Amino acid sequence: MDFDVLIPRPQRSTAGVGAFAITPSTRVAADAASESVRRFLQQTLRASTGLPLRDADGDGEGDGDQTDSTGTTGTTGTTGTTGTTGTTGTTGAIVLRVDTTGLPEGPGGAVDESFRLVVTPDRIQVTGGAAAGVFHGVQALLQLLPAAVYRKGQVGTAPWTVPAGTIEDAPAFAWRGVMLDVARHFRTTAEVLRVIDQLAAHRLNRLHLHLTDDQGWRVEIRKHPRLTEVGSWRRESQVGAHVPGEDGVLRPDAFDGRPHGGYYTQDDLREIVAYAADRFVTVVPEIETPGHVRAALAAYPELGVHPDVPVEVWTEWGIAEDVLNADDSTIDFFRDVLDEVIDLFPSPYIGLGGDECPKVQWESDPRTQERIRSLGLADEEQLQAWIIGQLAAHIESSGRRAFGWDEILEGGTLAQSATVVSWRGLLGATTAARRGHDVISTPDDQVYLDYRQSDLPNEPIPVAIVLGVDEVFGFDPVPDELTDTERAHVIGGQGNMWTEHVDDVRKLDYQLFPRVAALAEALWSADVTGPRDLEDFRRRLRVHLARLDAMGIEYRRDTGPLPWQERPGVPGRPSSREERATYIDAVTANIAD
Repeated sequence: MDFDVLIPRPQRSTAGVGAFAITPSTRVAADAASESVRRFLQQTLRASTGLPLRDADGDGEGDGDQTDSTGTTGTTGTTGTTGTTGTTGTTGAIVLRVDTTGLPEGPGGAVDESFRLVVTPDRIQVTGGAAAGVFHGVQALLQLLPAAVYRKGQVGTAPWTVPAGTIEDAPAFAWRGVMLDVARHFRTTAEVLRVIDQLAAHRLNRLHLHLTDDQGWRVEIRKHPRLTEVGSWRRESQVGAHVPGEDGVLRPDAFDGRPHGGYYTQDDLREIVAYAADRFVTVVPEIETPGHVRAALAAYPELGVHPDVPVEVWTEWGIAEDVLNADDSTIDFFRDVLDEVIDLFPSPYIGLGGDECPKVQWESDPRTQERIRSLGLADEEQLQAWIIGQLAAHIESSGRRAFGWDEILEGGTLAQSATVVSWRGLLGATTAARRGHDVISTPDDQVYLDYRQSDLPNEPIPVAIVLGVDEVFGFDPVPDELTDTERAHVIGGQGNMWTEHVDDVRKLDYQLFPRVAALAEALWSADVTGPRDLEDFRRRLRVHLARLDAMGIEYRRDTGPLPWQERPGVPGRPSSREERATYIDAVTANIAD
């Protein structure tokens, strides 16, 4: 395996002479800060190679000289690009340690996720600015081994060799993530853990869980048990997209007639959070408000504008008109919810939704109109901003930060500390950064992973615009028009995996990969490693597909879906980029400065 086949592409790499062979005598040394990474590496290598990979004595620290990957001798301490921190007593070992000396800098000058990987015929050393950096260096190391290293069991005895050389690397952005919608179609705990492994292998460090929506409530809230007793399942699900009738109105084409449901107990979520933390992925929860709440209203009708009109968990896709009322008791209810969510998720960020909130019920409801007047608000947009503001303040009182979709900019009263997730293109990112808000960019026309991947007629349930690997590879989360000061507010980006049409894990694989590999490079390497080279990425991706195969990921082939990946007869709703741009311009006019 060569050094120039890594994804993401490293900032600096230098090939050496020879190779390091992992054998039955190879041991793994780690300092205290890297101990969890040692366990991860040992578990991975033991499963795929059948080799023991025992602990080395000590932590790999020492003094004296060591020959580096280019055959020169380095003294104690960090040498140049091809040097290493000198250690002794670890010949034939893989050494993991934390040392910030001489590492390339990441966002804001941080080195927590930075690493240096040095391979000589005698040893391997992975140095990180913190344990996260060591872990990322280990992921680079795994990519230098045969692809079979990603298998869960031994399939052969081929030599496990790593080419000599040095890699120094650091991320371009601090927030590198994927949003997984588990509300439309539930994913089991085991399936979520599998996604975490996939993200970690690509040095993505955020899993944003979309836990609640009109179609399901997926998190156990012990103070309000009906949220999962009632809200976690629906009697059936729409199949495919809405289609126009003879009158031109869009309606569901069919339903499957089969109940769908599931939720995570609090212990399930603790397991997910802990598993992710061991892989340096932060799980970020999102609870939708004040729209996308019909599952909650099915459980507790008193939260809605029309409490005397019972509703069921929605069986359609799209946006239900049912929204929260603005009563103090409703705000208190969601404070209770957030208290339990905050207790479960150590993430510094807690999501409040805030997107696609229909105003029709508020506009026609006398009680809501009186509430708007009593609060001294101008209109329904400001009411939405008031609700978000109340809940955001509660999150901040617990030492966390609230984030929401770019609609939270509507009303013009958003607290300065709130973070904006810009999804309707990058206008939200531009407006938010200019107003001093931190930004996570996830423009639908660049990184919505539910969108169709080609114009082929057999693309399964084709939604919206064509968004293939090439388009995701070109993703830049920072709008061109921002000043340097404003650009600093863009903390990163993520791809969004909405699951209306993704009803099993095989379809999830198809939608995520290989586009997630392109996303990882866009957010880790960006333009720091030099101008983006699509042809070079495509070359490296061809090698990377063997790794995806070994991981058991049923990715989309470049030639199109395999026969069993098709969904013949199930309608989608494709659109052109021009149609999508016209729509986005219309719905974002009220957040433009």
